[in-house]
Parts: sequence; C-alpha cells; structure tokens
Amino acid sequence: MAANAAAAESSVRKRRVDSRRTETERVPGGSSDGTATNGNSEKKKQFVSLQPGTYWLTRIVLLRSVSFIYFVAFMVAYNQNKQLIGENGLMPCKNYLNSVKRYVGGKIGMSALAYTPSVLWFLDWTSMDANLDCIALLGMALSGFVLVTGMANMVIMVTLWVLYHSLVNSQLLETGFLAVFLCPAWTLSQVPSNCPPSLVCIWTFRWLIVRIMLGAGLIKIRGDQCWRDLTCMDYHYETQPVPNPMSYYMHRSPWWFHRFETLSNHFIELIAPFFTFLGRRLCMVNGAIQILFQVVLIISGNLSFLNWLTIVPSLACFDDASLSFLFRCGSRAKEAALEIQNKEVTGQAPKPTKGMLIRWVVNISLGVLIGVLSVPVVMNLLSPRQVMNTSFDPLRIVNTYGAFGSITKERTEVIFQGTLSPDPKDPGAGWEEYQFRCKPGDVYRRPCLISPYHYRLDWLMWFAAFQTYEQSEWVIHVAGRLLANDSTVLSLLDHNPFQGRDPPRWVRGEHFRYKFSQPGSTSAAQGKWWLRKRIGPYFPAVDLEGLRGYFQSRNWPHPHIPPSRS
Repeated sequence: MAANAAAAESSVRKRRVDSRRTETERVPGGSSDGTATNGNSEKKKQFVSLQPGTYWLTRIVLLRSVSFIYFVAFMVAYNQNKQLIGENGLMPCKNYLNSVKRYVGGKIGMSALAYTPSVLWFLDWTSMDANLDCIALLGMALSGFVLVTGMANMVIMVTLWVLYHSLVNSQLLETGFLAVFLCPAWTLSQVPSNCPPSLVCIWTFRWLIVRIMLGAGLIKIRGDQCWRDLTCMDYHYETQPVPNPMSYYMHRSPWWFHRFETLSNHFIELIAPFFTFLGRRLCMVNGAIQILFQVVLIISGNLSFLNWLTIVPSLACFDDASLSFLFRCGSRAKEAALEIQNKEVTGQAPKPTKGMLIRWVVNISLGVLIGVLSVPVVMNLLSPRQVMNTSFDPLRIVNTYGAFGSITKERTEVIFQGTLSPDPKDPGAGWEEYQFRCKPGDVYRRPCLISPYHYRLDWLMWFAAFQTYEQSEWVIHVAGRLLANDSTVLSLLDHNPFQGRDPPRWVRGEHFRYKFSQPGSTSAAQGKWWLRKRIGPYFPAVDLEGLRGYFQSRNWPHPHIPPSRS
C-alpha cells in the first residue's frame, strides 16, 4: 500500500514538471492516514492540456480575425469613400439611392431595403460625407475593440454587420453574419461557461471555405483554356490587378514551376476542400493547406484583404488542442477553457439553462437557414453555366464565389496626361503624366506592397484598361476633375504634375501595353521595373468646356473652373 502511495505521489510530481503532457492522471481517493481506498471507487481524470473537440480558443481566434478584416475594410472606407461615393465623389451614393428609391415606387420601405440593404436609408442625406465618416469610424472603433481585447458579443457583431452593408463585400458580409452566431449574446467574456461555441456555427464556417475554394476551382476549369493546359501562371503575376515586388520575380520562374503552380492550384481548390468531411486530422490538413495557399497569394500580389479574409473560415478547421500554441501558458482564456473541460470530465459542468436551450434552438435554426440558402449556390456550382461572385438573397448571407476564371495574357494600362498647351494637337505640346498610388505608371517605380490595404481607384483602373471609356464612363469624370485640379480626386493619386501650378488645359488618356523588365537586363540595370509600348489613345484630349454637355447628360456636377482660367 505504501508503495502504491509513493508511486502515485511520484506520478503527480512528474506531471507538475511536465505540464505539457496530454496523458491523464488518475488520482486515487485516499483515507485520512494516506492509504488508498479500494479499487472499486470511482476514479476521475484531470486534463493538464486541452483535448480535441472543443472550440473555445477557436472562437476567440475567429472573432479576432473577422474583426481585423472589418477594421481594415472600415479604414479603407474612411480614407476613400468620400472621394468615391461622397457628396462630391466620382459616383455619389446619394444619386444611386435616389435612383433605387424611384425604381421601387418613390418610398423608402422594405422594397428599397431588399434592393439595397444599407443603414444610409435611415440617415439624414443633407451631409452624406458625415454619414460615411460616422459609419467608418464606428466600424473601426468596434472592430478595433474586439481585435485588441478578443471580447465580443452579438450586439457588437450585429452592429458591424449592419454597418458594413453600406460598403458591401459579399464574402465579408457572409463571414460577418456567421460571426454573429459564434459569440455570446451579451457577455464580453472570452470564455463564457454558459455559452459554449456552437458546432453548427463552426461547420458553417467550414462550409464557407469549401464553397469559396470549389467555386474558384470550378470557374477556372470551365473558363480559360490556359487553366486546362496549365499555362495560366505564365501570365498571372504580370497581369494581376496590382502586382507587388515579389510578382516581378515570380513571373520569371521556370516554365515547369508555373506548371506545378497551376496543378497545385487545381488540387487545392478542387480536391483539398473535401478533406473537410473526412475526420479531424484531414480537416486540419485542409485548413493548413488553404491558409498556406492564401499566404502565398498574399506574398505574390496585392489582392486587397480578400486573401486575408479567406484565411478566416479556414481557421474553423482547427480545434482548441491544435490552436492552443497561439495562447501563452497561463493565459486566462486557455486556463478557463481547460477548467471548463475538466468540469465536464468530472461531471461538474453547469446544468443546461433556459438561455442555453434558446441558444441551441438559434444554432439549429442557423444551420437550417444556411442549408436552405445553399441550395441555389450548390446548383450554381454544379451548373456548366456557373456564375461567380453572385448572391441569391438580398442580405448576401450565402453567396457564390470565384476568381480569375479568365486570365488576361497581356497587361494594358490607362495613363492620364495633361498639358498647358492651348492646342492639344500641337506636336510641341508637353504632356505630363499623373501617377496613381499603386497601379503601374512610371516604369522606374517599384511595384507597391500594400496588402491587406486597398486602393479602390487603382483597382478599378485595372478593369477600365481592358474595356473602353464608353463602358467605364467614370474615367471621363476623373479627367474632368483633373482639369479643375480637384482636391477630392487628386487625394486618391500619388503625383499631380500640376501641383502648385495652373491646372492643365487639356487632359487625355493614353493606352499602353506593360511588361516586366527582364532581371539582369540592361533595362533592369537602368532601374526599370517595367517596359511599355503605346497602343494608342484611350480617350481623346478633353477640356472643361467640351465636357459640359457630357457631364450634364449624366447629372454630374460640372467641375469648378479655377479663377485663373475663367
């Protein structure tokens, strides 16, 4: 008996030294004199590390990750929305809301909300810039709080979701909607014992990453031929919306490496998602693959916060046991999760309450809702006429996704140029170029590195370059603002050649073909990142007076003519 007691004591001491071991210790009950009780007494297990199958820490990681994306999105909105959709923006949202109002019968009701769900309907439109700023600042404050503290409840997450409906990115709206049901209703506790993370909600996140990847993979296979003959990566790095410095070097990778990249892309997007349904270990393998894939995309290009956002649902593939390394030893969240786990093992878990029963009903309802709304999405995935980045419900709760179904084989850019010459046809007229913040322009300028931040006008200029200005009329709106040295639009640019001078008399758009210079070549030695060749005019030279009728026909305010030019 003494030997048994000594062995038990030695085992306890060993456990105290190595607290990371996942084995369990059975501590026999003993009498007051230290002797052990008989072997038929009930023995209880005490875990010293988190076991698989719980998601307390997973919830904290998910909520912080969603809040990080919200914070970046609202920061982008605060810095750029006034210039883009504000009162004096390129495409004022007030005009759009008025057109929606007329379309639904002239009243702001359920029809208007269903067509364009936005909190802006309930605000005073006399100061739209102030409305946009308040929405962005409130969103930054709430998301920043969750990001820093790791504490969130349904009130905060619903508020963020409602606010973001005024900005609209379908993937963030769906992710944010799921995050609402992941957190407790009122308490800000990171680990509320009476509100365990819902396995239903965890699976809705997993279902989201499955749909995102399958949508992206299927649209590629059904789209551009280069995805089937494995040559798309020969072009992608050079022609993606906003390349970064790493894009320059990855574009010059050997041909066999580009084939390997394309094959890997097909495996990651079309095969790996099914690992989610094949047990804990393979589910984690899929989560790790998807996160690594998104990290590679982040390193090789500036795709806004989209890749960062795609990492979020991938995190739901991991449970507390696999994510515990992210939390320092002795952290409150980790200790609280371990305490709850041990109480459940020893039969001391709190009894179900009325609130927990209600929450269970809500979670089941969420699963049913996502299942029903997923039906048209799955039908779209199976359809040979698959469409991407579309929603089948007005609140954008469950959406279709996809990216790069077709790859442009050459990069073209629209370059704005201005001149002080009174005659734009004069061969001696000196044309000076405007530079955007991130998109290619000056061939000597290094590609930028901004992800997860996002320059929306630069992104839109990428689309405009392979369209015509008739298809992207807002390009002419930009030209008109440049003719007036309009500070609103110029704040979105990096370089104004007429800063501190008279505004240009004429502005034109030139169309160029851009290619990366060859590393080690003479051009690269001269400091050129790009080589370019003029294709022709994108839009002809225009002046303020000539644009008056164009602006009036589109109900755009005519740019103010500077006094020195009036």
